[in-house]
Amino acid sequence: MNALCGIEHLTRFFPLLCVMTSATLVTAGKRRKESLFAVMNVFLVQKGRFLTRQLTYGSFLPGQHAKMQYPFLYQMVPNEAHQHIGVVHLLQHFGWTWVGLIAVDDDKGDRFIQTIVPMLSQNGICYSFILRLPKWNYLDEIIDLAVQHFDSYTIAFEATAKVFFVYGEPPSFQGLRVLLFAAPFFSLPPLGRVWIVTSHWDFASLSVQKDWDLQSFHGTISFTAHSNQPSGFPKFLQMLKPSWEKGDGFIQDFWEQAFSCSLEMSMGQEKNQKKTCTGEENLGSLPGSVFEMSMTGHSYNVYNAVHAVALSLHAIYKSSPNERRLIEGEKQFSQKVQPWQIHNFLRGFTFNNSAGDTVCFDENGELVVGFDITNWLISPNGSVIRFKVGRLEPQAPTGKELIIHDDQIVWHQSFNQVYPLSMCNDNCYPGYSRKKKEGEKFCCYDCAPCPEGMVSKWKDMDACANCPEDQYPNKEKTQCIPKVPSYLSYKENLGVSLVTLAITFSFLTTLVLLTFVKHSDTPIVKANNHTLTYILLISLLLCFLCSFLFIGKPGKAICLLRQTAFGIVFSVALSSILAKTITVVLAFMATKPGSRMRKWVGKGLSNSIVLSCSFVQTGICTLWLRTSPPFPDTDMHSVMGEIVLECNEGSAVMFYCVLGYMGFLAIVSFFVAFLARKLPDSFNEAKFITFSMLVFCSVWLTFIPTYQSTKGKYMVAVESFSILSSSAGLLGCIFFPKCYIIVLRPELNSKAQLINRKKLREKQ
Repeated sequence: MNALCGIEHLTRFFPLLCVMTSATLVTAGKRRKESLFAVMNVFLVQKGRFLTRQLTYGSFLPGQHAKMQYPFLYQMVPNEAHQHIGVVHLLQHFGWTWVGLIAVDDDKGDRFIQTIVPMLSQNGICYSFILRLPKWNYLDEIIDLAVQHFDSYTIAFEATAKVFFVYGEPPSFQGLRVLLFAAPFFSLPPLGRVWIVTSHWDFASLSVQKDWDLQSFHGTISFTAHSNQPSGFPKFLQMLKPSWEKGDGFIQDFWEQAFSCSLEMSMGQEKNQKKTCTGEENLGSLPGSVFEMSMTGHSYNVYNAVHAVALSLHAIYKSSPNERRLIEGEKQFSQKVQPWQIHNFLRGFTFNNSAGDTVCFDENGELVVGFDITNWLISPNGSVIRFKVGRLEPQAPTGKELIIHDDQIVWHQSFNQVYPLSMCNDNCYPGYSRKKKEGEKFCCYDCAPCPEGMVSKWKDMDACANCPEDQYPNKEKTQCIPKVPSYLSYKENLGVSLVTLAITFSFLTTLVLLTFVKHSDTPIVKANNHTLTYILLISLLLCFLCSFLFIGKPGKAICLLRQTAFGIVFSVALSSILAKTITVVLAFMATKPGSRMRKWVGKGLSNSIVLSCSFVQTGICTLWLRTSPPFPDTDMHSVMGEIVLECNEGSAVMFYCVLGYMGFLAIVSFFVAFLARKLPDSFNEAKFITFSMLVFCSVWLTFIPTYQSTKGKYMVAVESFSILSSSAGLLGCIFFPKCYIIVLRPELNSKAQLINRKKLREKQ
């Protein structure tokens, strides 16, 4: 029963302690310097009998030495390192990469800066500036320092960062309010920013500040210790009167300063020449910056601390067989309770408070609890409303620690309720990548357009990326588009044109061949070795037909035949022309008396020339097919947006060997024909061959640079057109003059006409 009375004695003062932590208007003088941490020590230690601290409800960062000094310390708030991580998550959630840092100028502020700056950098966030606030204690100090060093504080007003992360305690908050109040007198603009504050901050107003405007802090986002509202607490605040605790000067001083009145002292004198307090004033009428009617995080910490100590004392009492007695007046245990006894019960202690929350400590003596994320709304009359808009759960799985409801947040009026952006510069939109600015922080960058062939799909990409091989960038370089297969098709205009030319020339070649066969007994046909003529016409016909191998989707068989068939057939045609030219030259040389060339004149020589020259080309093509045969291939890179279906030559050396050999035959034929162009003969075709070889060489000399400069299906079209044009040149230059005589001037195609022309030449 006595122990229960002791617990009742502790809990009886609990609401008053919560009022003390809620009453953030702190009195001046020596009493102001007494922190509630000291109040809790006196309360829990019971007038100094226990000389070791047990619980703290506020910020406490013990070092190794402090741990040894306070081995039984329990923190009623979570480790503030969790807040730092939570702020980083919050900045990443909103995409704020450019923030201002404001910290109190003491050891705690130093540790904060040393911790948060690397953490921000590791997560892609930069600080715009670092502002240190002196740890002010008195109003005159605040004003003096603010005036003396105001120039150093203007950086906050000039900064481009829209988000300020503030680390400090209530005295720092008071000093910051002085700076904001003095700003208009220094012609500085209103400071409309998003303020992010930690749980150490709270509204603390000096008496002179209670009527100052707080609109600069409208929309502030605060990490606060988790709190709940125990039943009966609001009713207790409404009933609280200063006369309840005659010996408590704090509540009396608070009452006088909050309501700007004086309470009658015990000696019947009045404290000041103010109006007299009735004692019936309502705490609910005070602005939120002076007194909040709801239980704050600090008050809730006291609430849990009282319960923890009370339950521990009760457990100690029940565990002892000796009856304990309370000394009258002091109301403390007669047997001295040692700190380690309370420590044994608090360690691993778990209980549910009357608000329904579970309270427990981890192995480091820290309360296992999260943080509430609150949004401060400042009304025009100075009242403060805190809305919970999220939660930070450090014990949650990775990536799920932060829960935030964006749509519930009210921003500062300067943002017009538009989503705030805080970056060193504008975003680099898709199609651009970030380019570092020399001498600037890594969050400050220029935007450079993506190079050709690369894309950036998202904002603020560090580098543009290449598309997959089967895709290509769109015009804006924001996404990759599938490439379209491409080859010289029969359905497109270019393919249709080449097919039409091939069919037309094939038909003309066939018509010429039939004409020569029909008139095979005429002198003009006999005079030009009709066997070689037939071979040449057939090879030209095949040359025209070879162009079909270059049109359509390339397959394995087509790739094997395309270049080799063209090379062999063209070599047969050129060797036939060479044989014709050599035959003409030998025939005239054999007419000279005593010439030994007669034995070389005949069909055997011409056939040997055709076969040997064709055999060499056939050997080159066979070697090509055996070593590096052509094969179907795809070219992903030559033409933008296309997958070129082509025949890979296998060996470029062999390909140019084939072309080179044909060029060799053409040059030899041209040289021999040029020498024989003036030989006397009615049907001497050497001059026609000379001209045809000139056309042939011109076409293929033009082909090489054109072929090298084109890409995709147009390379195939160039080669196909070269085949058609060179073959047409041979056909036209050599055979059209003869066809003209055979078809249109048959009177010239007779033996008598030949004799008359010979006599006429002899007379001349």
